[in-house]
Amino acid sequence: MINDGYYDMTDSADSSSEDNQNHSHRSLTADSMDSDFEDDFEQSKPKTDTSAEEARNGKDIQGIPWERLNFTRDKYRETRLKQYKNYENLPHSRENLEKECKKVNKGHTFYDFQFNTRLVKPTVVHFQLRNLLWATSKHDLYLMQNYSVMHWSSLVKRGKEVINVAMPVLPTLKYPGSFSRSLSRVQVSTMAVKDNLIVAGGFHGELICKYLDKPGVSFATKIATDDNAITNSVDISYSSSGSMRVMTANNDALIRVFDADNFKCIDNFSFPWSVNDTSVSPDGKLLAVLGDSTECLLADAQSGKEIDKLKGHLDYSFASAWHPNGQIIATGNQDTTCRLWDIRKPSNSLAVLKGQMGAIRSIRFSSDGQYMAMAEPADFVHIFDSQTGYESGQEIDVFGEIGGISFSPDAEALFVGISDRTYGSVLEFNRKHHNRYLELLF
Repeated sequence: MINDGYYDMTDSADSSSEDNQNHSHRSLTADSMDSDFEDDFEQSKPKTDTSAEEARNGKDIQGIPWERLNFTRDKYRETRLKQYKNYENLPHSRENLEKECKKVNKGHTFYDFQFNTRLVKPTVVHFQLRNLLWATSKHDLYLMQNYSVMHWSSLVKRGKEVINVAMPVLPTLKYPGSFSRSLSRVQVSTMAVKDNLIVAGGFHGELICKYLDKPGVSFATKIATDDNAITNSVDISYSSSGSMRVMTANNDALIRVFDADNFKCIDNFSFPWSVNDTSVSPDGKLLAVLGDSTECLLADAQSGKEIDKLKGHLDYSFASAWHPNGQIIATGNQDTTCRLWDIRKPSNSLAVLKGQMGAIRSIRFSSDGQYMAMAEPADFVHIFDSQTGYESGQEIDVFGEIGGISFSPDAEALFVGISDRTYGSVLEFNRKHHNRYLELLF
């Protein structure tokens, strides 16, 4: 099992080294991550969920019973930091990289812990792909749990299955020329949810689309048939003319463009390497293209033609996000950094932000552009205030593989998905406001 460096504390440093795990660039993980902790709690809400009040009274936000273990939380964190080995495709020296990174004051709190539930447990199919969590409101969240796309309501504290991809997925709508077909036992590797549409990509090149206000699955097909044709990324966006588009990035070095009205593939763009992530600028004109290269590309979203190269990363990239102003693009890399680029001056990165332990596998901007969140493969989520030039930060310190992060559309909530056999959960954080009276109203 490939687990991106997340291993049991009982393992020795030698046996837990990723060098001994026979990594391949594309490998399948188990349905759920192993846990470093054993818990004999019943999986019932009163015992396993944690509220903000309980956390203030001393309960661990993940419900880990440190008092019953043979080590303290601080000691375990110290050991994890020493033993964790980040996965790299291209070995590189970190010495010069450290000098580039911005000094960040991490002592701020922009989002307060609100709730943690183990009633839904995010799971990860591929260790390098962590975009499996999407909020459509501050109370509505969509995530992958084994073979189910789940909806979690933080308002009523209840989960509901939206799509079951273990059973045959039969498209309910027929679109001429769309090549829709039935699928079964799809291992969802990536997903996106936006404006009433769920799009999921599969480990064997599948694509599934469902409108939330319509019964069944609207569209399903295999867009790539190569043996190693995993769908690495899906993006829902609008063209400059206002039409909704679905873009997919695959290991076959293609980005495909689908019309979200009829799911016809209307274009495809070819690149010299496997494409791991793609995202469209807010105005629909530019396309960020990241993959098995140290360089990231900016391309024309209509033609796929390369416009600029973004040079500075030392390894392969797997995450990107656009600031709402459309002028800043953030890229996450296995060299443990996120680089910020001003597209008006793309020759050099605007800032370099470093994680604690591992690659930057997921990035999100809040809708107002004030905050940017980035997630490592395990244990750490970082939030930066863009209004301070990304020099003020908050570090969320947890234990477990991170399946995804998502701000709510109103930027009032931040959700973090933890993939772990025992402590798999969804953590909810609420935006901190200086006006306490307004905060209490909501």
